[in-house]
Amino acid sequence: MSLKSAYPYYLANKAVFANEDLEVFDKHTLKPATRVAKADDAVVDQAVAAAVRAAPAMAKLPSYKRRDILLYCANRFQERFDELAEILVVEAGKVIKDARGEVTRLIETFRIAAEEATRVGGEVLPMDITARAEGYMGMWKRVPIGPVSLITPFNFPYNLVAHKVAPAIAAGCPFVLKPAEKTPIGALVMGEILAETDLPDGAFSILTVDREDAARFSEDERLKLLSFTGSDKVGWMLKAQAGTKPVVMELGGNAACLVDHDADIDDATDRVVFGGFYQSGQSCISVQRVQVHRDIYAAFRDKLVEKVGALKGGDPYDENTFIGPLISEDDAKRVVEWIEEAVDKGAKLLVGGEREGPVVRPAVLENVSHDSRIYDAELFGPAVAIEPFDDFDAALKQINKSRYGLQAGLFIRDIAKIRKAWDTLEVGGVIINDVPSFRVDHMPYGGVKDSGLGREGVRFAIEDMTEIRLLAIREP
Repeated sequence: MSLKSAYPYYLANKAVFANEDLEVFDKHTLKPATRVAKADDAVVDQAVAAAVRAAPAMAKLPSYKRRDILLYCANRFQERFDELAEILVVEAGKVIKDARGEVTRLIETFRIAAEEATRVGGEVLPMDITARAEGYMGMWKRVPIGPVSLITPFNFPYNLVAHKVAPAIAAGCPFVLKPAEKTPIGALVMGEILAETDLPDGAFSILTVDREDAARFSEDERLKLLSFTGSDKVGWMLKAQAGTKPVVMELGGNAACLVDHDADIDDATDRVVFGGFYQSGQSCISVQRVQVHRDIYAAFRDKLVEKVGALKGGDPYDENTFIGPLISEDDAKRVVEWIEEAVDKGAKLLVGGEREGPVVRPAVLENVSHDSRIYDAELFGPAVAIEPFDDFDAALKQINKSRYGLQAGLFIRDIAKIRKAWDTLEVGGVIINDVPSFRVDHMPYGGVKDSGLGREGVRFAIEDMTEIRLLAIREP
């Protein structure tokens, strides 16, 4: 598929072909694919002003209209399904199966938001809990917080955008979105579809912006909330810049998996292969650390190495390809560098680790030093470190020895251990008998420690994008 030769940005609901300053590359061939209009600080300022003007109309937009707009978008995404999937193959380097999966989740997220748009309610609050409040009645409702700022990363150009845009529309909040510069096309196509709706003028702007022109997304006081997904380093910097506005951040991770002695080894290895290497490991909940009970460690290791070694890499358009390119050749070089560092510190490379351009063969390592970056930091690439454990409690403590805390996966049958893990693990989600990479788009999703603040998942994002307003009435 050939992309359009140029794409606009969207300012106050309208396409603007201002320039062609941003070049977007095919992540597999590394050749130029298209060009995109860039916005500067003056344009961002206009977008924020338009969002402020649109806020009253967005707040008054009936819930059924918000629902219908979201359903319209979902239906249009379905009609353009194949086109949207192929765009992901080009701009993100996703293998075609993963690309189709993400388009499916885009559609599902908008449909979930459509349902939630009519459920942004409140409740009657009994006031007569004390004698002094007798004769009063109370109730509260949720109201839109106002114009919001959205910043998204490169690895899920549709679904991570959807998890911000769809709740904003459902909540009645105008928004200004900055998509990742490496993968802006998906968000701009979403803008093209949003522009077909009857959203109030100024309700949305989607702007590709250089870092030096992006300060308003965090600092502008007219924007009432910042929702950011990306690296922890950038996230905490933006939070410091955001002043008094609320900030929701879904940041990085180095997700851990535990495989206990009674786990189904074949099932566990299949899921770890998926969790560690789908999207070439470019997911914040990609499996990075695996602890396996010593009684089954050798059998698990051998099966994992065999299955990982059989994964096909290369052309992302090939239906049988599982490992596609990383987002850039520099990232591929970095992944190999981290693998080599771990080996220099005593790790054993069991399979993979070779690089061809932006593609890195999926790697499994054992005996990895805990101070190696491949164990301690967020790799965002196709490598997994495995190690044996003897004591369950000690294994949980080891999982917690991380500055991240997004999700953890445990393959385990003992209900007492499951409850202990749920109580003990310092993460936003505990996934049982599956990998931490599991996510359904309505669930509360987010982390603790350096993995962020707040929760996404449509209902929970709507809660962040609304405020509670109380009404108390005294009977004279």
